Amino acid sequence: MKAGSINVWNIAPLFKGLGYASMVIVFFCNTYYIMVLAWGFYYLIKSFSGTLPWSTCDNEWNTESCIEIFRHEDCQNGTIGNSSFGNMTCEELANGRSPIIEFWENKVLNISEGLDEPGALNWELILCLLAVWVMVYFCVWKGVKSTGKIVYFTATFPYVVLIILLVRGVTLPGAYDGIMYYLKPDWSKLGEPQVWIDAGTQIFFSYAIGLGALTALGTIMLKWDAFMLALINSGTSFFAGFVVFSILGFMASEQGVDISKVAESGPGLAFIAYPKAVSLMPVAPVWAALFFFMLLLLGLDSQFVGVEGFVTGILDLFPGKYYMRYRREIAVAICCLLCFIIDLSMVTQGGMYVFQLFDYYSASGMTLLWQAFWECVVVAWVYGADKFMDDIARMIGYQPFPWMKWCWSFITPCVCMGIFLFHLLNYKPLTYNNVYVYPWWGEVIGWCLALSSMLCIPVSLVYKLSGAKGSFRERWENLTKPVWGAHHLEYMAPDTDIKSLASLSPGTEENKVIIFESVM
Repeated sequence: MKAGSINVWNIAPLFKGLGYASMVIVFFCNTYYIMVLAWGFYYLIKSFSGTLPWSTCDNEWNTESCIEIFRHEDCQNGTIGNSSFGNMTCEELANGRSPIIEFWENKVLNISEGLDEPGALNWELILCLLAVWVMVYFCVWKGVKSTGKIVYFTATFPYVVLIILLVRGVTLPGAYDGIMYYLKPDWSKLGEPQVWIDAGTQIFFSYAIGLGALTALGTIMLKWDAFMLALINSGTSFFAGFVVFSILGFMASEQGVDISKVAESGPGLAFIAYPKAVSLMPVAPVWAALFFFMLLLLGLDSQFVGVEGFVTGILDLFPGKYYMRYRREIAVAICCLLCFIIDLSMVTQGGMYVFQLFDYYSASGMTLLWQAFWECVVVAWVYGADKFMDDIARMIGYQPFPWMKWCWSFITPCVCMGIFLFHLLNYKPLTYNNVYVYPWWGEVIGWCLALSSMLCIPVSLVYKLSGAKGSFRERWENLTKPVWGAHHLEYMAPDTDIKSLASLSPGTEENKVIIFESVM
């Protein structure tokens, strides 16, 4: 697929709003996701020290409530004795704060009281953010072929780190309990709508579904790549779970608490739970540096795909007759610069509240489910599932599995819409740490971020229908008629015998068909 997320919908021009919606989503995702990389890069730099700065309470950002060793098991008698903190009651201990939490909130975020208090810029984070954006730019500016060479390292080296961390993790006390906690499901959680949203969002992000990124990378993908992507992606996530929960089991054992108390989610896992566990290990700086280096490489891979998908979609809007030298390099530079400017709002004292708004509303949950639902409907019911199956057969030389057509037509759209409605019916306002409740105008901003992509589809549909001539049926038929490029007409003539193509080798020139190429 040579086209990006906009021109790919030439199969049904009336629904080209899907392309614009995916562009909005991937732009928001590029904007806020890179903050995870900036935080990871910051932690990586701080790891190169004799003592990890988040492992002690004698730093300038620590408060009087900071406690290095909680010793929960000593609370059975109501007091803490023979401790460097003096005699403390369990009530006083409950108000204590871990040095890793104080490092995260007081040093890294320097978090303010709320969204209405943006505060000052954090210049250390700005430099980390700038460094990460520079890396992304020089890895993406030449296109997917050059990016693919870089990904050979950024995608494979994390596996080396994961294996090293797993070997170390399983040798720690408490690792077995952590792994058993990971493998034993809690079926009662299936009744919570947020679990379904989180699971769906994770899958969508993992496979870049609805973002147009895979379409942009289609020029270098082979027929088995889609299957390998699914197997490797899910397999890596499953394998990484053993690494994470072996360490969390060790952390729970050291603190004398249940593992559910230390199993954080979101940024809390990467920047609170895991750094705390690493600080308890021998030669802690080495393990911290390895972990955050791995986190940085994994994040860069995702960021490459997002920026590539967005830039390819932008260049779709300017066909060959508008060709300009270095136009790709300029487009990537403008994209990175614009995102960097928006990111400045996330490196302030109130930046975490802005980050959460983007994460919760703009590019996850509802927006991706809405996007995927309409993509399935357009492909299966407007363009036609059978016709799409024939197109794929002309590309790869044989018919795909028949159940794929049922997935496009029924299973996937029903699941997406079901989870979408389930989430809306059980909607809960966004909070930070389950304590801070966002003001009403913060919720309005969040919904504006979500609707900016969701409304692209109906608005574009109404605009195109109202601007066309003829009866509604004539307008519908004309606007849902595919617009093919020269390559499609040459290789995919209507009278082509699909069975005869089955004998073609996938690598032959006749089989390298670009289904969704736009008219230049």
